[in-house]
Amino acid sequence: MKKIILLFTLVLVTTLVLAQHKTMTIYHSGGTTDVVNLSNTDSIVIFICGASKVNYGGKAYNTVLIGDQCWLKENLNVGTMIAGGTNQTNNATIEKYCYGNIESNCDIYGGLYQWDEAMQYATTEGAKGICPDGWYIPTLAEFQTLAAAVENDGNALKAIGQGSGSGAGTNTSGFSALLAGDRSFNGYFYNLDYGYFWSSTEFSASTAYFLYLYYSDSVIYLIVDRKDYGFSVRCLKD
Repeated sequence: MKKIILLFTLVLVTTLVLAQHKTMTIYHSGGTTDVVNLSNTDSIVIFICGASKVNYGGKAYNTVLIGDQCWLKENLNVGTMIAGGTNQTNNATIEKYCYGNIESNCDIYGGLYQWDEAMQYATTEGAKGICPDGWYIPTLAEFQTLAAAVENDGNALKAIGQGSGSGAGTNTSGFSALLAGDRSFNGYFYNLDYGYFWSSTEFSASTAYFLYLYYSDSVIYLIVDRKDYGFSVRCLKD
C-alpha cells in the first residue's frame, strides 16, 4: 500500500509540474512514450493499475497488475440475463447467463457468455467485445504470458477459498479467479468448481481457446472448446 501511495504522489507531483509546460510524457513498460498536450486542460485523470477502479455497467471493478499486464480483478458482469436454454444473439443488447438461471449468481461469479457474444460478433484477436472502453478480451498469447508470470501455478490465480487440496487457491497474484462453472451447449449449467475464461483467439470457425482452472490441481490449462459454451470473461487493459 505504501508503494502505491508513493507512486501516486510522484505521478501527481510530476503531472502538476509538467502541466505548467503544457505537455505530459507517458512512459510505457515496453519502452514507448506518448506526449499528451495539456493545453486548455482543466483536470487530469490518472489511472494506476492496482489502485484505480473501472466503473462499467453500474459496477466498480478492481484492477490488478501482474507482470506487465493490467487485468480486471473480477469476472465481467454486464448485460441482461437470459435463460440457459436460449442462445445469445447479435442484437442491441448484451446478454448473459447466470449460473443455474439465478440472477444473484451473476453478482457472485459474474456472467457467463458464449464466445460470439463476448466478442460482440468480431473475430479479430484482441477485440474489445463486451469489455469497457480501453479494455479487451485477452488473446491466447496473453494468457500464456499470464501463466508464465505466475510460473504456471493455477493456485496463484485462484481466489482464497477456491479449490481444495493440491488445487486450493493462494491468490498470490491477486487475480482472484473464481471457479464459476459454465453454461453447456445443451443449455444446462455444470461444474461450479471449475473456472473457464474465454480468449479472443479462434481455433476454428466453431471453436476458440480458453483458460481453464480445475478445483483439485494447480495446472493452468489452455485448451479449445465450442464457442456456444458460456464461460467467464476477464478483460485486459489496452
